[in-house]
Amino acid sequence: MPSALALRPAETPDASEAGRWSDEAVLAATTAIADGPLAAAAGAIDHGTYPLDILGQLGEAGALGVHLDRHGGRVGLSIAAMQAVSRACGATGFLMWCHDVCGLYMEQSGNPALTGTLLDDHAAGRSFGGTALSNPMKAFAGIEPILLRAQRVAGGYRVSGMLPWVSHIDPGQYCGAIAGVDANGGIGHEIMFLLRCDRAELRRCPEFSGMEGTSTWGLKLDDYFVGQGDIIADPARPLIGRIRGAFILLQCGMGLGVAEGSLDSMLAVEETLGHVNQFLDDRPAEIAAELAELRARVMRLAETPYESATDYLIDVLDARAQTSELALRAAQSALLHQGARGYMMSAAPQRRAREAHFVAIVTPAIKHLRWEMARLSREVLPAASAQGAVA
Repeated sequence: MPSALALRPAETPDASEAGRWSDEAVLAATTAIADGPLAAAAGAIDHGTYPLDILGQLGEAGALGVHLDRHGGRVGLSIAAMQAVSRACGATGFLMWCHDVCGLYMEQSGNPALTGTLLDDHAAGRSFGGTALSNPMKAFAGIEPILLRAQRVAGGYRVSGMLPWVSHIDPGQYCGAIAGVDANGGIGHEIMFLLRCDRAELRRCPEFSGMEGTSTWGLKLDDYFVGQGDIIADPARPLIGRIRGAFILLQCGMGLGVAEGSLDSMLAVEETLGHVNQFLDDRPAEIAAELAELRARVMRLAETPYESATDYLIDVLDARAQTSELALRAAQSALLHQGARGYMMSAAPQRRAREAHFVAIVTPAIKHLRWEMARLSREVLPAASAQGAVA
């Protein structure tokens, strides 16, 4: 099924990229990469190959930069590109998201040291960086304590602590990170900064069941100095509040793509096994209809990615949860439709089942999304009740 739906009219991109990174050119080039070299490498990536060469091609095609304001703020186009990539390889789709949000942090920082050549190179896939916000996002929601702690010193901060896993990092790369600033025995506020991996200790993670090509490491900092040139936000929470919708929406590209790839696997055996597969639940036509409806919903939300209204955020959280749930159902259905051939370790449905599980547990996981929706709904309902009583 075609990946492209109508996208919102883009703001005028940077003149140097206006023709090369048009909506049509980005989607065409991304789809060619996904269907060609990426599809051929998906199995190797699942087992540990870190596809920086393919990410570089995606960057050159514009797929890693079009969500940025300097390139038109086309968040919907970025989601569509991520869907096309995740349709072939969920791990690479996840790396795109890590890279995209790191660029978002840098641009939204307003820090000239982060918004010049470094961001240009990042957006074009000439340099690479990820995100270390899994723990702080859960900390902000009250799920777990923040793990990196900072102390104010002359010229900046000293940060220490350990994060158990951070993806899309490697020596020579970087990531966005958040630390709580010590104050009177507690945390006074948080800072967000660009963490340079060459000055951190990277520790190998245990082997995961899939997604091994995402270059995921444990990360340890010991009196790591953060100067003003690497500050993204101080304090961090206002920036996080501003980008939260875009941060979560961009992830939807992963789930939509894994679901679409699963649909491909179902359709691949329809001619030979359709006579018996007709007795299964979640048949191709049902999955296709749900996928199209959900994608259209995500694209509507992507028209205003920085909206901060509570009802909008609840819709974003719900759409993200729906993409996880659809990916899980589609991946399981694909395996059932293919039968024994889909149960082979090298089979695409087997890989996509593990990719779908990852989409469902990566921060914000389904349980985190539901936690946040419940919290936000509690904040909205009392006000609505009060208004009703007055009326």
